Amino acid sequence: MTSGIDPISVFQVVFQYAFMRHAFEAGTIVAIVAGIIGYFVVLRRSSFAAHAMAEIGFAGAAGASLIGVSPVFGLLGFSTVSGAGIAVLGNRIKESDIEIGTVLAFALGLGVLFISLYTGYATEAYSILFGEILGISSGDVLLTLALSLVILAVTAIVYRPLLFASLDEDVAEAKGMPTLLLGVVFMLLLAAAVSIAVQVVGVLLIFALMVTPAATAIRLTKIPSRAILASVLIALLATWIGLFVSFFEPYPVSFFVTGIVFVSYLFVRFVYPR
Repeated sequence: MTSGIDPISVFQVVFQYAFMRHAFEAGTIVAIVAGIIGYFVVLRRSSFAAHAMAEIGFAGAAGASLIGVSPVFGLLGFSTVSGAGIAVLGNRIKESDIEIGTVLAFALGLGVLFISLYTGYATEAYSILFGEILGISSGDVLLTLALSLVILAVTAIVYRPLLFASLDEDVAEAKGMPTLLLGVVFMLLLAAAVSIAVQVVGVLLIFALMVTPAATAIRLTKIPSRAILASVLIALLATWIGLFVSFFEPYPVSFFVTGIVFVSYLFVRFVYPR
């Protein structure tokens, strides 16, 4: 007689390894931040900005590796500076695409230069492009947690004015709200969130956690608080399930995470058509 799978035993097997514990810790933190910031990304129609931040950050990560510094710091530095620049150059949401594209092209040029100068970048490039959450150390988890707490604290402070400006920028500006300052703050938050999300899904798949869960959540409810909660839950479930499945299957975590959120979006789009 064969017995069914014991969930407790499965958890014990998975969590007996330190690298899996670190992966779940970092993945949980990143999913929460990505779910919250991602809501504003979708609301402000800044998906292109999120993608650009990730690719600009790649250039920074390449440069950091070239000089022997952790790629995370290079990614954060480049994406933060470029985010502030994009916000200042394009002070209105609907007028920022050209500025984003301009900064992105320059940063990618730098990335190509850095990669050509550093011949040993192949492994680092793969992990940054596609994510390498199973290689996260305890120090990386602490760094991710510290940065995430800052992101969440700032988001809580600017939540109401940022939400107002994101819903109707013209009215917010007419009422005298500092829309330019809010745009800069949002871009800095986005840059920081992208920098930590890259650990899970990588530069090329950043939409998986930064955009798709929030896009799915907004189709489920129009109430901001509920949409943010739904976005976080979708990102969390995708990350947790992806990590569990990847432990038993020889395929990248990012593949499962992106696959889960994509299927979720298609399901919600089909069930709740607009």
